[in-house]
Amino acid sequence: MISCRLSTILGAKRIKVSDVCRATGIARATIDRYYYDKVNSFDRKVLSSLCDYLQVKPGDLLVVVEQRDLFNILDSPLEEPK
Repeated sequence: MISCRLSTILGAKRIKVSDVCRATGIARATIDRYYYDKVNSFDRKVLSSLCDYLQVKPGDLLVVVEQRDLFNILDSPLEEPK
């Protein structure tokens, strides 16, 4: 599964969503979809604008996450009651 790390990057750089909208001209609704990782398809122009503004590569913004890593079900043992 592909995950968008926009919220993480903005938090690390202390940048507001409204600043990204203003600087890139991308609609707030579009930025919100990327921010909340609700994007169904990725627009090249939007990705390019975001990467240029944030000074990151597409691979920094979009990452592949294994489904099991999202839930850590297979990697973490179940705790036994005490």
